[in-house]
Amino acid sequence: LLFDFGDVFIDLDKEAPNIEMEKIGIQSFSKEMLETNRKYETGKIDTSEFLDYYQKAIPNSSKKTISEAWNSIILDFPEERLAFIEQLKKENRYRLFLLSNTNDLHIEQVKMSMGLERFKRFQNCFEQFYLSQEMKMRKPNSNIYEFVLHENNLVANETLFIDDSKENTLSASKLGILCWNLQV
Repeated sequence: LLFDFGDVFIDLDKEAPNIEMEKIGIQSFSKEMLETNRKYETGKIDTSEFLDYYQKAIPNSSKKTISEAWNSIILDFPEERLAFIEQLKKENRYRLFLLSNTNDLHIEQVKMSMGLERFKRFQNCFEQFYLSQEMKMRKPNSNIYEFVLHENNLVANETLFIDDSKENTLSASKLGILCWNLQV
């Protein structure tokens, strides 16, 4: 079983960063900003470079304010979801993997909001914990799914991928991966 993280386990408010960035001076994300976001999510730039870029783009902003606006997407991680994945791990019937498009600022926020002990419990449920920033790849690009399949000797048509993004499940399904587009 291959799981996404956001809106599968942890609740997200996908509109919040737009609202919060608007409050500090970004009316809409330019092509350059969207490209910077993709570079950050794929580890082509680090957190310092990411925050420097936005601090230059938003006059009179602070790195703290930018980080808070960026992290406003992160909501809660319901206990029943942690119990669910821990039960799956305990049953030991399936190999469990996580594959998430994410970045260091978001992961640090998740650790802080969940608590490090709960985060480690969650992380320890998975055979591999794949984050796009560390992999230098992102969904929906096929190379990220091919990598996970190859690295773990998984057979596409024996692998179920659960993700909230239709774009991601469509891309994975083109490789023969079974998909569930989870809508919350």
